[in-house]
Amino acid sequence: MDRHSALAAAVPGHARGQVLSLPGVWDGLSIRLVEQAGFPAAFLSGGALSMARHGRRDMGLVTMSELAQAVQLIREVSELPLFVDADTGFGNADNAVRTARVLEAAGATAIQLEDQLFPKRCGFLAGKAVIPATEYIDKLKAVLDARRGPMLVIARTDARSIEGFAAALDRACAYAEAGADLVFLEGPETVAEMEATTAALPAVPLVHNLVEGGVSPVSTAAELQALGYAIALHPLVLLHGFIRQGPAHLAVLRQTGSTDSLRDQLADLHEFGTLLTQDTPSP
Repeated sequence: MDRHSALAAAVPGHARGQVLSLPGVWDGLSIRLVEQAGFPAAFLSGGALSMARHGRRDMGLVTMSELAQAVQLIREVSELPLFVDADTGFGNADNAVRTARVLEAAGATAIQLEDQLFPKRCGFLAGKAVIPATEYIDKLKAVLDARRGPMLVIARTDARSIEGFAAALDRACAYAEAGADLVFLEGPETVAEMEATTAALPAVPLVHNLVEGGVSPVSTAAELQALGYAIALHPLVLLHGFIRQGPAHLAVLRQTGSTDSLRDQLADLHEFGTLLTQDTPSP
């Protein structure tokens, strides 16, 4: 089975050649909303987990055990294919192997492993550093060999903003050659860079970040599909909506002492209860 076919097999109903849009989730409620909206898969974003659970920026504060618990809690209420941001694997190759096995046992469909120095920083923050490509490749190969089932491994490089595009593309190609199922070159700054990436890696499904406020030169799944990409990540779409709407709702409540004027904007207990009592996976 080639890597594009492996991706299609991991997400039943997803057709090869189409872009798979993955909204970001971090807990049982967010996965229910994504599933209710009809998405065929979701992305457990490390950034979303850090921001929602800790109220802190994504700076390597989430631990492996916290991430594994999030996967387990999501699996209690949903069987939706789940792509999991495993950061750097939380250390060296030995740490990454343990992380991969724990996340696979918890129910991850795929894990994303990046080449930043541990502890990592959000890809959009300054001050990042990457480990040598040879060190990352050793880590990647160890993780690939450690899998006990069909879990996919996404190799991500954050070298674009540190070493430049050419070096980042060299890393991406080397990671694909090492056996990564999918490749994610974070932060291309132009469409030409994205075209160069797909030209260099025609046989490997490519991942792209469409986070609101990011640096992407494109903004839609249609544009990504035309460029030959396979996955569009939307890691913070739900949180960004909450941050924009939540303060407005609170301001109305503080000013009026009532939520009556927000009835058309707020769910009620019945609607919430219906969402939470949808069928859950069989044990």
